Amino acid sequence: MRILWSVLLLLLLLPDWSGEPRLPLLPAVGTVTASPVPLDAGAPQRRRIGALTYLGGVQLRGPRPAFGGFSALRVEGDRFTLVSDGGNVVQFSMGKDWVPHAVRFSELPAGPGRGWHKRERDSESMTHDPATGQVWIGFERANQIWRYAPGLARAEAQGTPAAMANWPSNGGAESLVRLRDGAFLVLAEDRRGRRRGTVRGWAFAGDPTQESRARFGFSYRPPAGFEPTDMVELPDGRLAILNRRFRPPVRFSAVLTLVPRSAIRPAAIVTGQEIARFDGTVIRDNFEALAVSRSGSDTILWIASDDNQWGLQRSLLLKFRLDGVPRSDDRL
Repeated sequence: MRILWSVLLLLLLLPDWSGEPRLPLLPAVGTVTASPVPLDAGAPQRRRIGALTYLGGVQLRGPRPAFGGFSALRVEGDRFTLVSDGGNVVQFSMGKDWVPHAVRFSELPAGPGRGWHKRERDSESMTHDPATGQVWIGFERANQIWRYAPGLARAEAQGTPAAMANWPSNGGAESLVRLRDGAFLVLAEDRRGRRRGTVRGWAFAGDPTQESRARFGFSYRPPAGFEPTDMVELPDGRLAILNRRFRPPVRFSAVLTLVPRSAIRPAAIVTGQEIARFDGTVIRDNFEALAVSRSGSDTILWIASDDNQWGLQRSLLLKFRLDGVPRSDDRL
């Protein structure tokens, strides 16, 4: 009993842990609300931006302080999966009414380090195999790629590709895509490529968690002043790349580019075709996540923003139809 009272007294008198705080996690149960946002606050009826038609969008809100920071997005039918740059996972269903329901909060079951700090769960990119449901996530700082079971239920494998070993701790695998033929492409955020103004990219013939060496390297030239933040493969075989620019104090802009698949080849320097620019009075924030889906014959692009869990930014989820893009039969 004396020992028990001594322990209780120590717990009462000792100050709280003063080291780096633990990564905030989402609660077991909670809600997500969605508020409609216009494409252009100065022209509320506007629906076009470049080759995109705006189909609607919302600002998402959820339990603080863990909600937000979204860097990766997956859309399957009416089911949405958002992964934050701290490993938190938000899933919900949402239809034409833009009301989230069937909300589920969780966190990645494993990853680099213990997961105590945000830097150990700096998950920046996500892709999946629609046939198996397996999911791959790219982690900055660790410069690793992890594979997870369907539904992110458990970690299955992890790899540290030699090609990514020297990428900056905060400029690593920002963009990751699994192509329909099973190949993978990964883009660094700010690792300099073969020429000034480019970033490094690598192509893997298969699962990068199983291949320590890339098939080949290439360089991507984003629009001047921008950095790539996400990448998807379109139904026609082209790649859509989301690019972001930050200017102090809190000014973001974005450009969406298209790249023919045939342009991705060994030692190539790839420049995308600009199809939409988010600047001026058009809605914009720290756009980091891009996903693609289909609605009948239409190609739908979804963009989500990372609010850095800061009050001056927003967690946006925007929906666009991609118009006027010819089909391509290019192959890697």
